[in-house]
Amino acid sequence: VPGGGAAEMEISARLMEMAKTIEGEAQLPFKTLAGAFEIIPRILCQNCGVDVVRIITELRAKHSSEDGKFFGINGESGKVESMEACDVWDPLSVKLQTIKTAAQCASMLLRIDDIVSGIQKKQPQRAPAADQGEPQETFGDQRDG
Repeated sequence: VPGGGAAEMEISARLMEMAKTIEGEAQLPFKTLAGAFEIIPRILCQNCGVDVVRIITELRAKHSSEDGKFFGINGESGKVESMEACDVWDPLSVKLQTIKTAAQCASMLLRIDDIVSGIQKKQPQRAPAADQGEPQETFGDQRDG
């Protein structure tokens, strides 16, 4: 797959397109995941020392067109270029394993959050001591006259 963040940016662009076809809150997971995939190109921009906002905007524009799926960030120049022309490639097996591991980690964190936030069985509460049949001590209060 093309390197330089091109694969991640293409996935992000397609997820954003899918989000636009969905109404309401159901589109939020797609948008959030799309934003997560954009982190790789952002980090590449920061490592190159270029203007992150300008380069990411340019990269988004390239990936919005049909022939832009190979565009990524050239790590040496910091410019948006075709990774196919630069001969920059990433192994597909590594990309797939990274995505699977990230999904598993997110799932595990959600399970842990469910446990910590208290979705456990609630224990029955005990009745207050006053309702146990014995009168409370009234010595020295207003009822003494």
